[in-house]
Amino acid sequence: MQDIIHFSHANSFPAPVYGKLLRALGQHYQLGWLDCIGHDPRYPVTDCWPHLVDETIAVLSRYRQPVIGVGHSLGGYLLFYAAIRAPELFKALVILDSPLMGPRRAGFIWLAKKLGLIARITPGGNTLGRRDSWASVEMMHDYFARKPAFARFDPDCLADYALHGSEDDGQGGRRLRFRPQIEHQIYCGLPHDFPRYRGQLTVPTAFVAASRHDVVRPSDLRYMQRHFGMQLHEVAGSHLFPLEAPQQTAQTILQLLPGLQAAAQ
Repeated sequence: MQDIIHFSHANSFPAPVYGKLLRALGQHYQLGWLDCIGHDPRYPVTDCWPHLVDETIAVLSRYRQPVIGVGHSLGGYLLFYAAIRAPELFKALVILDSPLMGPRRAGFIWLAKKLGLIARITPGGNTLGRRDSWASVEMMHDYFARKPAFARFDPDCLADYALHGSEDDGQGGRRLRFRPQIEHQIYCGLPHDFPRYRGQLTVPTAFVAASRHDVVRPSDLRYMQRHFGMQLHEVAGSHLFPLEAPQQTAQTILQLLPGLQAAAQ
């Protein structure tokens, strides 16, 4: 039976936006994913995302065998929590630059929530006012192509974002498929309880960090290695490197998996 990779996407980027990465992985593994995390009312977005972890476990439980989890940002965080709660669902785990933090930064996140400042220190403060309407896929593509973060995207990923990251708005135009309100709630619920699970991860795990370190810091990486036994790797790019360099990201994942799978045996 062929091994399965379950891919879990980042906040605001539905899984099909990663089409180029997924096609590269799909040449070697069966693939599965949840299209748009957080939009099922049965699994509402709340602080520290427990229902989103429930949603993830529900999807993983449908497979007939343990899977290789690959998750970017939000997706990696959810797969990490799922692996803590239900390790039997996993063969291995690859986390792509998820904001897993050591105790000091986690405590800062907790305090920011208590003071009502969390939207100021995460991208959540920018989500509710962002543009959400375009006349066509092409106009949405042109709009984001001018944004600095999106200008670094692989051209195919940017095209997939315009096509698969949008939906019919019911009036002949397009709107964001990942709804801004959900995106905002996810950012504001960023978990602060990560350190309490130290020593509880039993699934072989690799963490792939972006070289720019704009989400996780070297101290966070050392904490993950020391207390969760994660293998650490670094690739060039920003936090969105899976969409900036999808082929290279796929190659990194494929190079890591044999060692992780051997560790699982």
